[in-house]
Amino acid sequence: MSRNLDRKVARLRRHRRVRKKVFGTSERPRLSVFKSIKHIYVQIIDDQSGSTLVSASTLLPDVRDKVTGNNAETAKVVGAEIGKRALEKNITKVVFDRGGYLYHGRVKALAEAAREAGLKF
Repeated sequence: MSRNLDRKVARLRRHRRVRKKVFGTSERPRLSVFKSIKHIYVQIIDDQSGSTLVSASTLLPDVRDKVTGNNAETAKVVGAEIGKRALEKNITKVVFDRGGYLYHGRVKALAEAAREAGLKF
């Protein structure tokens, strides 16, 4: 197997392990992170109803105009955007789902920016 495939399989294995413990409710939905090479996506999900309540990504025009590339600075902008959108929908507490990624770099920057924007997790 190639190195990239090994990494992807390991991430998916970690993600499944984390998801056994992390579950979003209507009182405290799940903040889920997915990152690709070019973009970073974040959603706030109510797992009881199976619906996405709020989402943000680097594809949004608001975010795309503010930053270039995909680095920690970009993740901070996306984190601030998801925090702002969540507060507009009266969501203050969430459960953080790092998606099997290490809590480092872009994932950490996104989480800290969301906290600064007013989310608690």
